[in-house]
Amino acid sequence: MSADPAGLRPARVRAADSVSWEQRLRRFGYGARPTPSVRDRLVVPFPEPASWPWRALGLSRAAARRPGWSGPLLVTLLAGLPRFWHLGSPRAVVFDETYYAKDAWSLLQLGYESGWPDRTVSDPQILGRPQVIPLSDTGAFVAHPPTGKWVIALGEWMFGLNPFGWRFMMAALGTLSVLMLCRIGRRLFRSTWLGCLAGALMAVDGLHFVMSRTALLDLVVMFFVQAAFGCLLVDRDRARARIAAALPVDEEGRTRPDGPTGDRAGTGLRPWRIAAGLFLGLAASAKWNGLYFLAFFVVLTLLWDVGARRVAGAYRPWRAVLRRDLGRSVLSLVPVAVVTYLLTWTGWFLSDNGYGRHWADGRGGTWSWIPAPLRSLWHYEYGVYRFNVGLHAPHPYESDPWSWLVLGRPVLFSYASPQSGTNGCPPYGSCSQVVLALGTPLLWWSGCCALVYVLYRWVLRRDWRCGAVLCAVAAGYLPWFLYRDRTVFSFYAVVFVPYLCLAVTVMLAALAGPPGAADGRRLRGTAAAGLLLLLVVWNFVHFFPVYTGETIPYAGWRARMWLDTWI
Repeated sequence: MSADPAGLRPARVRAADSVSWEQRLRRFGYGARPTPSVRDRLVVPFPEPASWPWRALGLSRAAARRPGWSGPLLVTLLAGLPRFWHLGSPRAVVFDETYYAKDAWSLLQLGYESGWPDRTVSDPQILGRPQVIPLSDTGAFVAHPPTGKWVIALGEWMFGLNPFGWRFMMAALGTLSVLMLCRIGRRLFRSTWLGCLAGALMAVDGLHFVMSRTALLDLVVMFFVQAAFGCLLVDRDRARARIAAALPVDEEGRTRPDGPTGDRAGTGLRPWRIAAGLFLGLAASAKWNGLYFLAFFVVLTLLWDVGARRVAGAYRPWRAVLRRDLGRSVLSLVPVAVVTYLLTWTGWFLSDNGYGRHWADGRGGTWSWIPAPLRSLWHYEYGVYRFNVGLHAPHPYESDPWSWLVLGRPVLFSYASPQSGTNGCPPYGSCSQVVLALGTPLLWWSGCCALVYVLYRWVLRRDWRCGAVLCAVAAGYLPWFLYRDRTVFSFYAVVFVPYLCLAVTVMLAALAGPPGAADGRRLRGTAAAGLLLLLVVWNFVHFFPVYTGETIPYAGWRARMWLDTWI
């Protein structure tokens, strides 16, 4: 079977339609499409890598032989340099860092979040005299689970309680997430080039960039969810490979589908799915919206298993999945995620002064058979839930989820106006130092079109890859519509940025055309896709000063505010 690096040909081609399809495609300059075998439909092979593009970039001969890693690592390097550049700037407590940086330090010192004085008092002490830390032993009521703050605390343990320390792990996770997306895109599309393209798009997204340089929790959720998504992709390939290996072979050595085998073929132990459950538990223990990804991904994996059984020739694929795959799917994801979530509260369990730690001690009742620490945690979490769903405090930068995809109301993390002649500001004129959580506009506006296109491919072309992308976007986006009356912010959308970039990659690959297209069609399509990519990169460079808090003239900041709602 010829390779399909762009990954845009339909998965199923009926023999009766092959002639008509060939005639239709040749009208637009495409070649005929081959009919894949059952084994290749179960596990699409990776194409043989070509080393010359990577050699042209100056890579060594050994690296050029492994573009599956050398290409993503190169993209990751280019993404990491600006993320770590002047990471400690602005030297200030930015937006909600005033909560999470302090909670992280408390976890590091005490194992639980403790009380702090008023932040207007403690913030100058942290920035001016970090050795004087106003900690107390009294446990504090906090609105989010501890994992994200433990991640921040790791940076503070290495570099101290300062802006560079509490942002270090965010920059590290943001950089590693680019590498993961390159590899995820490669496996999803069976193309190293398209995988690197997806990673490069996320590397130049402004929202992902700003969140990689700010100690908030949403990037931690994004990272663990993305890791779980990648693990599920690997699990899908390996499970389908086991089913393909169990199919019978005819006299000529060709694989043929067989109903009973498709029904009975086992997938064995699935460690990658267990790893996905672990990562989803970590995502939920950073922020509760990670729970929605767990629910959506359970359904997604079940649909993948049904598709594998159907392709393998199962007479009743749904019944086969219910009998052979459902138990493993649920047990590999949900219980593992729950246990992982509980383990992240170990510091609170081992403490005596954590908030509400001994609430259930000595209390009887219907649930007295449950250990008191677990009942205390449940009571604490119920209070947190009521606080989160009832948060209606007005904020000048809150936004309705309807406006997130079109960047209707980005969040201003930091704004300062240095005096003339100081901090790089010219002697005459006014200047601004801004950190704005704004996605790269051309990327996000193209992403709106891309989501429509992948929806078309999933509904009408039955492209499972587009369905997976849409599932992840829906898990990160749609649940927020249930809380429209709550105070929410557009930077919550960072959790589905990787899948928005995958959707744009699908659209660009379709624009460039598949390998079988005529040379003229490929040339025009590649030029159009390359132009859009260059415009996205230029857009990121244009807004770079307002992502990093650089000192720029006030007029320069005002010129970058394309919409009045951005101010």
